[in-house]
Amino acid sequence: MARALVHRPAVVFADEPTGSLDSANATAVLKEFLGLARSQRTAVILVTHDGAVAEQADTRYTMTDGVLSPWGER
Repeated sequence: MARALVHRPAVVFADEPTGSLDSANATAVLKEFLGLARSQRTAVILVTHDGAVAEQADTRYTMTDGVLSPWGER
């Protein structure tokens, strides 16, 4: 994740960035990653199946049957 931010990109795409971590480490890593991204004003487009990870996002969407919609709508 640090490597993704080192060159200060405008956007970072992250597919299940905490998927292989236990919940305590996932929380710590995600907090640091999103904090650094926000301080650098980098947009992060993150894909996850973990609701706790999704809750950390400023804006959330869900995809059901190939349809993207705002979080909570179906």
